[in-house]
Amino acid sequence: MSAQAIHDWIAKTVASNDVVLFMKGTKQFPQCGFSSQVAQILGHVGVAYTDVNVLENMEIRDGIKAFSDWPTIPQLYVKGEFVGGCDIVREMFQQGELLQLLDEKHIAFDKSKMSA
Repeated sequence: MSAQAIHDWIAKTVASNDVVLFMKGTKQFPQCGFSSQVAQILGHVGVAYTDVNVLENMEIRDGIKAFSDWPTIPQLYVKGEFVGGCDIVREMFQQGELLQLLDEKHIAFDKSKMSA
């Protein structure tokens, strides 16, 4: 696939899914600690998301880095917007900002996880 075709596929995937995690492995079987942490956070808050295993396609693995201009994986997208990688997602979760973002974007999740 051409770089443009990969870019277009990534853009379509991000645009057509409310929450997308580009990760190493799958949500059922993460294959790196950072991907596992983000998958655990998303699972903990009960948000449905689409996972894309970048290990299955090196063009997507390289393409997502170019698409976001972010050098590492995992990468989380919410409603078409790049949120960040593991450290950012973990910090947002710890500060309550991740649930606030999901709420603001009208993404369903376990509201009991929100602090009062």
